Amino acid sequence: MRSSVQELSQKLISWIVNGVSSAGGKGVVLGMSGGIDSSVVAALCQRAFPETILGVIMPCYSGEIDREHAELVAGRFNIPVKVVILDPVFNSLIKALPDEGMATTKKMAENNLKPRLRMMTLYYLSNRLNYLVVGSSNRSELAVGYFTKHGDGGSDLIPLGNLVKKQVRALAEYMEIPRVIIDKPPTAGLWDGQTDEAELGLTYEQLDSYLTTGKAKAKVKEKIDSKVRQSLHKRCMPPIPQF
Repeated sequence: MRSSVQELSQKLISWIVNGVSSAGGKGVVLGMSGGIDSSVVAALCQRAFPETILGVIMPCYSGEIDREHAELVAGRFNIPVKVVILDPVFNSLIKALPDEGMATTKKMAENNLKPRLRMMTLYYLSNRLNYLVVGSSNRSELAVGYFTKHGDGGSDLIPLGNLVKKQVRALAEYMEIPRVIIDKPPTAGLWDGQTDEAELGLTYEQLDSYLTTGKAKAKVKEKIDSKVRQSLHKRCMPPIPQF
């Protein structure tokens, strides 16, 4: 098992190097949230581009523990970090936007602004440095659309895109991501107490199992298939008429 995970990590590191080099980039920039996925991506990227990597911590009404965990990873893997506090930008944008639509859509619309502001920040730095933006979504999240379109879904490379959450955890163990990060409940950090599994209405175990085996209880299968269908537009380029 260890040898297979080691081989996977080496392949991903080479893949990152080749992807950046073929695009004419000099290095990589990535958001560091303090979660397991971004921490694994940070460790891979540091090995791919040890001299030309920039981690960006972007609090936007985020929990203090997220920043602490991101800084813990940056320190362990010797990753230079910039902290960009987005609270004032978020506040200004909310004030400028018209309050349209139903009250029930307000929370999600506002919270989707946060990853989109982070995407803009990363691409600003990417443009300044001639680096590529590396995303941290995994196969489990991508399959059901559990990401913000043009937010955390906006990146140039997605190294974990073919790995379900269980495989990401195995990589985290091998790469010695801090235990506190591996063990904490996965969260997008959009609001206090938010967790991925509660928002999805599924456990990662259920989702991973269905994606890798095609088997699940009827209700679980129906829920996942529905999410896959409804989020198809998030995984594709915008359609263009064939005439």
